Amino acid sequence: MALDQDTFDLLKDTVRRFVRERLVPAEDAVEEHDDVPPDILQDMKDLGLCGVSIPEEYGGLGLSMAQECEVAYELGQTALAFRSAVGTNIGIGSQGILMDGTPAQKAEYLPRIASGELIMSFALTEPDAGSDAASLKTRAVADGSDYLLSGSKRYITNAPRAGGFTLMARTGGAGASGISAFIVPATLPGITIGKPDRKMGQRGTKTCDVFLDQVRVPAANLIGGEPGKGFKTAMKVLDRGRLHISAIACGMARRILDVSIAYAQNRKQFGSRIGDFQLVQAMLADSQAELLAGWALVRETARAYDAKPPGASDPDVSMQASCTKLFTTEMVGRVADRGVQVHGGAGYMNEYKVERFYRDVRLLRLYEGTSQIQQLVIGKHLMRAP
Repeated sequence: MALDQDTFDLLKDTVRRFVRERLVPAEDAVEEHDDVPPDILQDMKDLGLCGVSIPEEYGGLGLSMAQECEVAYELGQTALAFRSAVGTNIGIGSQGILMDGTPAQKAEYLPRIASGELIMSFALTEPDAGSDAASLKTRAVADGSDYLLSGSKRYITNAPRAGGFTLMARTGGAGASGISAFIVPATLPGITIGKPDRKMGQRGTKTCDVFLDQVRVPAANLIGGEPGKGFKTAMKVLDRGRLHISAIACGMARRILDVSIAYAQNRKQFGSRIGDFQLVQAMLADSQAELLAGWALVRETARAYDAKPPGASDPDVSMQASCTKLFTTEMVGRVADRGVQVHGGAGYMNEYKVERFYRDVRLLRLYEGTSQIQQLVIGKHLMRAP
């Protein structure tokens, strides 16, 4: 699945111009009002950004993983709230249906997800099940031709905007093998959406708790039609999501470096531009080197992802995806820290974008698997190697 190169080049150029001409000028409004303006969200839908990873047969753009990363890199160069507003449709909200859904489930949901008519969220994390996702407690009890779902989910991205959830619940015993994946419409009786979370950064992104009280979900909404496969579905979804987040991290590192260079070129101290001082140049050089290394890693791992059979699980690619997310999200944290340092006292002031980006990128090392979880994935893989 991939777009032909000429068409993709046109798409990427369109996205790049959209980011610079439409999204960057709106960053301050997003920060002030803690929301993405509805007209911008509609423009993003009209550009097809909700369906970049969904095949053309379902109304999406049908990008490969490598192409999706190129688009994510461009979207990463502005306030992360814009990407987040469509990110669950691109990745974790839709990919479980695409990878493991039945033909009927794909036909019913994917076209609406691709158009942005339906915003999907991914509901895995719980108050007592974050990194240890296999310990989730939300239960799904069979009741005739339905399941009754009860439990709570935490920090669910786009839940206030969502029309549906790809939701993991326990249909069997303890551990990963007892978890199933469901498509849960947000309008079903028994679903309560919590208050939006107040976060350190990424203003404009929407996360909150989701509560389920005896929510009746048709058995036809069990992804793949078979119980006990939900944990495997979630892990496959997260492999792709981790590459997407890695590309976002590289895009934001590029933006932070660009604003830092511009500041170093214009700010004067001791009669010279601060960018002419070698210690400032060293910080910029370190950031440039790490960015290039991270972006090369993203592109290489994305190519490996595209080379495996679609929807298949490949332990080597999973390990590489974890390496990529670990390196790039830690990298952008260092780039942001240096960016603040280059700005000096100004970098600590809200009026400068680098202060905002410094707070925003901190979350990248936490969601879709913390850095420590990536280390565990990598370490376990290496210990299994002959």
